[in-house]
Amino acid sequence: MIEAIDFRNAMSLLTTAVNVVTTEGTSGAHGFTASAVCSVSDNPPTLLVCMNRASRSHVHFVGNKTLCVNVLGAQHEQLSNAFASKMSSEERFAKADWQTLVTGSPVLEDALVSFDCEIEQVQEVGTHSVFMCRVVAIKQSTQDESLVYFNRGYHQLRQAETV
Repeated sequence: MIEAIDFRNAMSLLTTAVNVVTTEGTSGAHGFTASAVCSVSDNPPTLLVCMNRASRSHVHFVGNKTLCVNVLGAQHEQLSNAFASKMSSEERFAKADWQTLVTGSPVLEDALVSFDCEIEQVQEVGTHSVFMCRVVAIKQSTQDESLVYFNRGYHQLRQAETV
């Protein structure tokens, strides 16, 4: 049997994009930092987002049935840390500029790319909920540096130059 610590240590070597996932509804704006985001299908455009059910924001995402995946650029390390911290939602959102697209979920003004989504399915797996999210709008920037997480630390990744 694989121990949880061994699995976490192995997964720390899987380089992932850093995202701030947001939602907005009757209880206000909520968000969290996530690395467990991936593409499922391009027809229809669908993303998978994993969220710990113990998160204080979990109930709001399930209730709102919408979210926005904001892929962070190299300049967003402090914002990532804020959305992973215990600070209030109001304090978190005050650290950046936001707009909305179709669903009303907060879209980070200077995100590398933002995927505005409707949550179509929620499946519970272990300690997490897996959200299957239909993408209804995309906002892309012209930035070329991404914030990634590898071996328990942030790194910046620049788009390769073409020769």
